[in-house]
Amino acid sequence: MFKRDLELDRNWARLLVHLEGTVGKKPADLNGVLFIIGMHELGRGPRHFSKEEKQDLMHIAICKVLSLAGYYELEGLDEQGWPHWKLVKKLPHFDLLEQEKLLKMHVLEYFEKELGWVPEPTNGSASS
Repeated sequence: MFKRDLELDRNWARLLVHLEGTVGKKPADLNGVLFIIGMHELGRGPRHFSKEEKQDLMHIAICKVLSLAGYYELEGLDEQGWPHWKLVKKLPHFDLLEQEKLLKMHVLEYFEKELGWVPEPTNGSASS
């Protein structure tokens, strides 16, 4: 389990460096990455968002990345073009650390599957 956590941390660090090169600023934390995903999913490009819209963007991102594991399903877009999701599979009860780990795993999967990003292999060790 420890090896998998270490690999998750390494790939997460690689993703943050990649995002810094792509968007010009390294996200400070998971919330920053979720905001970027939410903006991408909304598809309107960078602009000023209200505090409520920023929260909505992060919700969109959480639903999108967890949809990769079958937890959410896209219901459709509202009249302003914002996506709406429905919960289709009950989320596991995790503590905050496990919730963050789950989200990070699916964020990495999102960037790999949806955007074609591939983390560089770890030097000197086989990927498992």
